[in-house]
Amino acid sequence: MDFITSTAILPLLFGCVGVFSLFKLLQRMRTNAYLRNAVVVITGATSGLGRECARVFYTAGAKLVLCGRNREALEELTEELTASLATQVQTHRPYTVTFDLADPGAIVAAAAEILQRFGHVDVLLNNAGISYRGAIVDTTTDVDKKVMETNYFGPVALTKALLPSMIKRRQGHVVVISSIQGKISIPFRSAYAASKHATQAFFDCLRAEMEQYEIEVTVISPGYIHTNLSLNAVTADGSTYGVMDKTTAQGRSPVEVARDVLAAVGKKKKDVILADLLPSLAIYLRTLAPGLFFSLMASRARKERKSKNS
Repeated sequence: MDFITSTAILPLLFGCVGVFSLFKLLQRMRTNAYLRNAVVVITGATSGLGRECARVFYTAGAKLVLCGRNREALEELTEELTASLATQVQTHRPYTVTFDLADPGAIVAAAAEILQRFGHVDVLLNNAGISYRGAIVDTTTDVDKKVMETNYFGPVALTKALLPSMIKRRQGHVVVISSIQGKISIPFRSAYAASKHATQAFFDCLRAEMEQYEIEVTVISPGYIHTNLSLNAVTADGSTYGVMDKTTAQGRSPVEVARDVLAAVGKKKKDVILADLLPSLAIYLRTLAPGLFFSLMASRARKERKSKNS
């Protein structure tokens, strides 16, 4: 009986593995076909997740437009990508545009330059952003505005500048890297969480409004990623935080997250959470048991405040 069972199950298992492998292969082929030769604009491309996204989209054969504030870093990344031989598809030398997302005039000029150069944009990846650490009572309104300018108003302005050309073609894909904190709020992250909540709301509305033009909108909400985000975070008085948080240090590799971003874009997913189990569960806890969620956040605030004062 055991022999009969094993001989029946093994072919079934191998068959399931084969079907799954074929399914994954077809998904990769569809992603590659979608992105090959596509004009892909990436903001915040000089470091962290943006840099790794540049690598994976370049390897997929996209025509990259790398955006950031540091011209030298953009040029360095361009040379690094073009020197790479780790791709089997035709690649294109990236084009760089230097501007600050906190400068509305520079955003309009950058969008015009991109459209003049390429004629259109297939994928806009709004990745650039800054983080924040501080108590609300100590934080100046100027700091709140600074975080909102970069994390919310900047991506919104760039999206609006490129959107008419997408609508005219009835083709395009707007992607925004939000955060798990765009869905739940953590103590001492108020300005950052607020900017990401606003981002989630805006691009959810955009998705609904763009459906009639067949334009895709993807919001990606990662958890902690091992980047310099916390090191470069602003504090209550506007100074640089300069500390690698333990949670950030233990976060996912930006290489892995970039691959997930590529897959999500290729599959045209609408809303993606890239976080561990506990943060993901917290989203549902906030909805299903808000009282318990608020108690847990208050407890976290007490512990964090006690740790800072000790």
